[in-house]
Order: sequence, then C-alpha cells, then structure tokens
Amino acid sequence: MDTAPIGRTGGTAAAPTAAEAAPVAAVEPAAKGTAAAAAATGTTPAVAAPAPAPVSAQAAVAATGNGSQAATVRGWGAVVAGDEFSKTGAPDSTKWSVFKGTGHAGKGVRSPQAWSVANGVATVSGNSAGTTGGMSAKFAQQKYGKWETRMRTNARDPKYHPVLILWPNNNTSPNCAEIDYAEGSTNTAQIKFFLHYACGGSSFQTTAAKTIDTTQWHNYAVEWTPAGITGYIDGVKTFSDTNPAHLPTVGMHQTLQLDWFPDGSATKPSQMQVDWVRVYK
Repeated sequence: MDTAPIGRTGGTAAAPTAAEAAPVAAVEPAAKGTAAAAAATGTTPAVAAPAPAPVSAQAAVAATGNGSQAATVRGWGAVVAGDEFSKTGAPDSTKWSVFKGTGHAGKGVRSPQAWSVANGVATVSGNSAGTTGGMSAKFAQQKYGKWETRMRTNARDPKYHPVLILWPNNNTSPNCAEIDYAEGSTNTAQIKFFLHYACGGSSFQTTAAKTIDTTQWHNYAVEWTPAGITGYIDGVKTFSDTNPAHLPTVGMHQTLQLDWFPDGSATKPSQMQVDWVRVYK
C-alpha cells in the first residue's frame, strides 16, 4: 500500500480486523498499499508494519485498455474459483469471511452490515463516521495463480481507499508478503500496485501508479508465477517485478476492503462495488 505494507498506508500495510466466525483467517490491508489479514477468531492479529521508507518507484506501463480482461488477452483459460455475486443479501458465507471489529489502524469500525449483494454486484459502503467493511476469501488459498476483479467506486471521499489484496494464508509470512494489486489513495484519480517483500528497512516494496477514472468499471488483475509478479488493468500490463527475492514464499488469498484514513476533516459516505472475482490456475 501507499503507506504501510498491506497496502493501505503508503508503503506499509495494516492487517484487517477480525472477521466473522469462519475457519479461514480474515485479512485486512495495512497502510496504503494495504495488507489484509484478520483472524476469523473475532480478534485482529497484529501485523508487522515496516518503518516508513522511500517507495521504490516504478513507472506505470502503457495506457489502460478498453475494458478487456487480462484473462482473455493472456489466455488464462477456465475460472477455477471465485464469486460472481449472483445471490442477494449478505456475501456468501461459504466463500467469504466478513470482517467484524475495529477498522484499519484501529480507526473506525469494520461491520458486516456494510456489505450488501444485489443485481450481481457486491457493494461495501463507508459512512461519515468511519464504519466500513472488508472481507477475506475462503477460496483459492494458493501459492501462484492469477486473480482478476472487476471493481469501481463512487466519487469517493479521499479518506476512503478501495483495495484489492492478496494476503498470506493464516496471516503469516516470513517476509511480510502482501500484494495490493489495486489500491486507491488520497489521489482519487489514481490506482496503485504494491508488492511488499520485506518487514522493514530502506527497501521493502515495489510499486506502480496509474491515472484512471475509478468511478468506471475496470478489470484489475495480478499474475503470480515462480518467475515473478505482473499487474494488469483492463488487460494492459501496468506492473512487473521479476526479482526472486521479492516473491511471497507462502500461499495467498483474496481480500476486498474499503479502508478509512481519517484526517480530522468531515468524511463523505463512499462506496466500492465489485462485479466479480475470478481465479485462474
């Protein structure tokens, strides 16, 4: 994330708060660049956040596409897991652990009631008091693979940051791994990609940024192989890191989060919507 690993506070991440009871640990992103990780026990596990350090800048590549999917452009084949959000009501409890507890960095609240599913879309809403939501996938808890998510926001408050994260299974990673493959920041006209690969020091992440209208639907994807990690927006490559030392060493899983970063000023209610999450081998 932009700030702390786990994709939500500029370079460091903040783990998600406790999820509703579920056998899989819930994840939550950290500071900008957000890390996601909340235990399904109902308590939020502590996640080591690297000390502030310069972000390793990486120029964004090419303009985004016209709504294409990386899976189609790259020929990823059949979907092996995910959610099309075809049900109505709360998120499918067989697929998601919904966060319940304090918000990112202890600010605000993550409430299951912040989520609703209708008309094929999952919506998470953040109110003026910082009550928002997040959830962690029970599916595709794997090492290597491809993930793609179709997401948009409203004309959000800069203090509400949408984040799509791959978070370590069991909330444990020896190098504090976190992949924020789409993360908003106070700059509402930009989306960032963060790869966290260390728990501290002067170098702990690589990142890329892209100017984009997040109020429109876009397809955000990450491809993780033994050769490296690549990010895509609408089928166009926007991030790449092929340094073997930067790769996660444990299995990861998807989290969806709308995180609140209060600054003392009034907060405008905001939303993030997800049309689908798809995982490929």
